[in-house]
Amino acid sequence: MTNEPKRPRRGTTRRRRQTYTYYNRPVFIPEGYLIVGRIVGVHGLKGEVKVELHTDFPERFAPGAVMYLGEELIPVTLTSVRPHKGRLLVGLEGVEGRPAAEELRGEWLYIPEEEAKELEEGVYWIHDLLGLTVQTEEGRPLGVIKDVLVTGANDVYVVEVQEGVNQGRDLLIPAIADVVQEVDLERGIMTVRLLPGMEEEARPPKKPRKRKPGRKPAPPRADRSEGAGDGQG
Repeated sequence: MTNEPKRPRRGTTRRRRQTYTYYNRPVFIPEGYLIVGRIVGVHGLKGEVKVELHTDFPERFAPGAVMYLGEELIPVTLTSVRPHKGRLLVGLEGVEGRPAAEELRGEWLYIPEEEAKELEEGVYWIHDLLGLTVQTEEGRPLGVIKDVLVTGANDVYVVEVQEGVNQGRDLLIPAIADVVQEVDLERGIMTVRLLPGMEEEARPPKKPRKRKPGRKPAPPRADRSEGAGDGQG
């Protein structure tokens, strides 16, 4: 086991779970493919599209590269690529003019799983982590990883907890070595060490308040208006 933080790489889901969370919305992924980008707009009049990256390997986007467009997996060849305000401006073969590019807005770009990059030890694809069962070092099950939040410092695993854990709220596991002790992809288990404050403890039930002797309960409030001083409604 490495002492380095278990940092995942962005990808999609494994074959047993063909969805990808995007702004809290599930996105369908064709079996055997990985998401690498999303067309979020167009640029200019010649048909360039704006691509939001969903990969840690932007070098995939190069002139001549072939990707697959939309759920229909239409093969498209990249003709030009250039950076633009944190995104890429991409030319696609056969897409000429702004109207044609506008029709592609919102479409996803995929590559086959066999084109996935080899990762160094201790680094995992996000799609390999989704669905893992999370347990403590003592073997207490906590829940299942349902999402990974990519942050500036370290990523955070969002665990959908089982009954009786963390007051029923999602458990947030930081992807740091002090917390993540082992990732066993073969068994589908992540073992973690919960630091103080990470899990919300169960609260004891509130004791019923005792009424003082001789004190009468207040009458229920009436949903009506009353006359002021004359006793009439």
